[in-house]
Amino acid sequence: MAEKMFYLELGRIPSEDELVARFTVEPSEGLTVEKAANAIAAESSIGTWTEVAAMDGKFREKFRAKVTKIEGAVIEVAYPAILFENGNMPQIFSSVAGNIFGMKDVKNLRLESIRFPPGVVGSFPGPRSGIDGIREKFGVKERPLVGTIVKPKIGLDPEAQSEVLYEAMRNGCDVVKDDENLTSQDFCPFDERLKKCLDKAKKAEDETGEKKGYIPNITAPVETMLRRAELVEKLGGMFAMVDIVTVGWAGLQTVRNASLDLILHGHRAMHAAFTRSKLHGISMEVMARASRLAGIDQLHIGTAVGKMEGSKESVLKCAAALRERSEGSGALRQEWGDVKAAMPIASGGLHPGHIRALVEIFGRDCIFQFGGGIHGHPGGTAAGARAVRLALKAALDGVPLEKAAHDSAELKAVIDKWGN
Repeated sequence: MAEKMFYLELGRIPSEDELVARFTVEPSEGLTVEKAANAIAAESSIGTWTEVAAMDGKFREKFRAKVTKIEGAVIEVAYPAILFENGNMPQIFSSVAGNIFGMKDVKNLRLESIRFPPGVVGSFPGPRSGIDGIREKFGVKERPLVGTIVKPKIGLDPEAQSEVLYEAMRNGCDVVKDDENLTSQDFCPFDERLKKCLDKAKKAEDETGEKKGYIPNITAPVETMLRRAELVEKLGGMFAMVDIVTVGWAGLQTVRNASLDLILHGHRAMHAAFTRSKLHGISMEVMARASRLAGIDQLHIGTAVGKMEGSKESVLKCAAALRERSEGSGALRQEWGDVKAAMPIASGGLHPGHIRALVEIFGRDCIFQFGGGIHGHPGGTAAGARAVRLALKAALDGVPLEKAAHDSAELKAVIDKWGN
C-alpha cells in the first residue's frame, strides 16, 4: 500500500465544502515529497499502515483526504467535511494536526494555513463582542485602544496590584491586564484581586470620564475558570483572560459557550513551542483563524517590533485572520460569513517610541499593550501611561515624536531612555 499514491489528486481544485490545509514538508531521508504527502493525507484521514478489510474503493473515495497541490516542499490537502464534527475544534486539530507530526515519513512538517468550509464556520459562535462590540463598550470609535500589563508580573498582593492598575488607568490606559502566569496564588488570591481591581477601575472611570477595563486572568481547570468568569460578570467586570494554548480548545470553547456577557481576551502563552520554528509545528495564522472561530474577542499576535519573534508579514496575516471578512488567497481563502471580527493585540517589549510604527503596521483596529514600556518609564507608571497617550495622539496627528517631545517631559524621557 505504501507504494500506491491513493491520496494524490494533483491539479484538482478543492470544493467550497472541503477543509483545506497547507503544509511545508521535509520528507525523511530516501522519501520523495510525493510519498510523504501521500502519507500525510492518509494518516490525517482514513489511512493506516497496512491493508484493512473494510477499506473498499467506495469507502476510500468518500472519506479520503486528497493532496491537490505540490509545489516544491509546499503541499495542500483537501479534506471532505464529513470527516469533522461541527463545533468541535479539538476534533478538527486531532484530525489535521494530530499523528502526522510524529510520522517517520517526515523529518519536519509545518501546518502553515487552514481554510474552514462554510458548514464548519457556521457551526462555531465566533466572538461575542468582537471589534465593534469592544469599541461600543468603551465609546472609542476611531483610535487604537491602549493598555498595560501589571509589572512585576507576579509577586504583588491585591492592594499593590490594584494601585498599579489605578495609576495606569488614571493617566490614560484603557485596559490593564494580569499577566499570563498570575492566576490565584497565595500572595494574590483571584477573588480579592478582582474586587480591588474592579473598584480601582471604577474610581479611574469616575475621575477621567473614560471607560476602563480590567482584564483578570481566569486560566485554570475548566470548572474553576467558569466560576471565576461568573464572578467577574457578577461584580460588573467586562473581560476575562484565557491562556488559550495551555487551557486548550476545549477550555476556550467552554468559556465562550457559557452564557456570560464577557469580552474574551486571548493570551498565547506557550504558542512559540510550536509556532516559532519555520520547519516544524503550526503557524500563528492557523491559531488566529481557529481562535476567532472558537470565540476569542481579542488575541495577542505579536508586534513585528519590540522583543517578540515574528515578521511583519506573519503578524499581518494573523491580523487579517482576526479582522477581515474575507482573507487569504487561492484554495486557502477564508470566507467568514457572519462571524464577527476580533481585535488583534500588539504586545511584547513595546514602549511609546514604537507607536508610530504600530499604527503604520496595524492601523487603528488594534490594542497596543505596554508592560515595561509604561512601568519602566523614568517617571514611573503614571508618566509612562501619559507618554503612551501623548505618543498615540502625535502618531495619529502625523506629528513626529521628537517634535511632540518639545512640549512633553514624559515623551522626552522616553526618547532619552529608549529612542524613537
